[in-house]
Amino acid sequence: MSGGRVSDAWVRATPAVFVLIWSTGFIVARYGMPHSPPFSFLVVRYVLSIACFLPWIFWAKVPWPQNRMQWLHLSVTGMLMHGGYLGGVWVAVKAGMGSGLSSLIVGFQPVLTAIWLSYSLRGSGQPGVSRRQWLGLLLGFVGLLMVVWRKLTLGSPMDHVTSLNMAFAVGALFSITIGTLYQKRFVQPCDVRSANTVQIMAALAITVPLALAETELMQWNPELVGAMAWSVLGLTVGGSSLLYVLIQRGAAASVTSLMYLVPPTTAIMAWVLFGETITAATLIGTALTALGVSLVVRPSRS
Repeated sequence: MSGGRVSDAWVRATPAVFVLIWSTGFIVARYGMPHSPPFSFLVVRYVLSIACFLPWIFWAKVPWPQNRMQWLHLSVTGMLMHGGYLGGVWVAVKAGMGSGLSSLIVGFQPVLTAIWLSYSLRGSGQPGVSRRQWLGLLLGFVGLLMVVWRKLTLGSPMDHVTSLNMAFAVGALFSITIGTLYQKRFVQPCDVRSANTVQIMAALAITVPLALAETELMQWNPELVGAMAWSVLGLTVGGSSLLYVLIQRGAAASVTSLMYLVPPTTAIMAWVLFGETITAATLIGTALTALGVSLVVRPSRS
């Protein structure tokens, strides 16, 4: 296979790889959160992620953003998409919110993105969200509900909703939604390695004070070490970098619709790793979600 074909195949596979990696987030939380306060975990994760990126950047002579405004824009997206999103989700999970409800709340992101695009592009002459894409968003959300409904109705003794964990989960939803739209609007094309590093440094800056306020200590054990290793190498170096690339290359509504596929994929992973039940509703919901996403991301016919 020629280099061009390999490159084309990788571009086509990027969304699927991103969904697989991003879906491991709640698996990591299940392993790591019982042994660490959320912000301390994230501080270590950010520091180790930066330590991975910096030698790579200098060895490959990767260029940094060229002007102060791009540093500013990348910092804003980093505070939102790393600091706000991850901080919100991890605090919500630590405070007792189950993965089903937290993933459902964050799953509103494609809908919020589509609503904003429809409103902001009205009368501008630019293509907004088509009827077919709205149908896809609706089907995807119905499928998402079918996947997580069992967890929402059954739950566990540790599954409970409070004003605290709900506020953090909703804050995470708005953080990643605003961050995605902001990046698409203001961040110019830049090497993903240096861009991601700037974003993580900004997230680190706002997370350190919160970590210093935590009283719980990190209990290092194999589960926490494994969760940390995958959070750094898989989720930050891999998943966050792919998300940056997808946002730069694609339409915001199409990219965010991929988030619909995360809870179904997580449910399948939990079935494989933890023996959690896969019901007929889960399978139907997964298929419906995949159909909805395909309607959103499918190119329009000219």
